[in-house]
Amino acid sequence: MYIHPLQDPGVTPNSNGLPGLSAIRQMVGALQTMTLVVCVGVVVVGAAAWALGSLNSSPHYAGKGKIACLIAAGAAILIASSNKIVAFFSNIPIA
Repeated sequence: MYIHPLQDPGVTPNSNGLPGLSAIRQMVGALQTMTLVVCVGVVVVGAAAWALGSLNSSPHYAGKGKIACLIAAGAAILIASSNKIVAFFSNIPIA
């Protein structure tokens, strides 16, 4: 039994295939900005909870605040670098 090798269908991503692609890019950019602002807010609230929990000898609140800060910082790193991550793994130059 002979198995045929996989063939390249010849489909490549392009930026002129859909109308409104620039509007979608602008919306995604605005969404990135909004989520980064939310991450900053979560870091501030988490840091306040961490500080108040530490001052009031409440390890539960201090731990939750610490975790909120770490998760928000990690999310901000992923959100801010998402364009470069996708470009790296897709090998597509994104303008």
